[in-house]
Amino acid sequence: QVQLVESGGGLVQAGGSLRLSCAASGRTFSSYAMGWFRQAPGKEREFVAGISRSGDTTSYEDSVKGRFTMSRDNAKNTVYLQMNSLKPEDTAVYYCAARIAIWPTSVEEKTYAYWGQGTQVTVSS
Repeated sequence: QVQLVESGGGLVQAGGSLRLSCAASGRTFSSYAMGWFRQAPGKEREFVAGISRSGDTTSYEDSVKGRFTMSRDNAKNTVYLQMNSLKPEDTAVYYCAARIAIWPTSVEEKTYAYWGQGTQVTVSS
């Protein structure tokens, strides 16, 4: 079992930057592929970014490509989401998640077995 804790959320103005972190408590962190999802008020949770176990493969939702970068530091049991050029549409609760799967990354929520409780990101216009 893995415990995930997100941090780094907050209030920023449009065009600003923010870096989210997700710390894992487990000892087998490197065996998990990781993902970031977000959920805005009144909307379903959606995929944002994914990264393979070693960090050599990433994938992004189209609307964040070129603005967001996902990375991981297995020595620190931590994954990151660097968010630049933030837009009001990025406002949401951001969740990190972990999975064990054959494919390097996945956009499907059901493939992620472990979830953090989320961190709020608010982008003002």
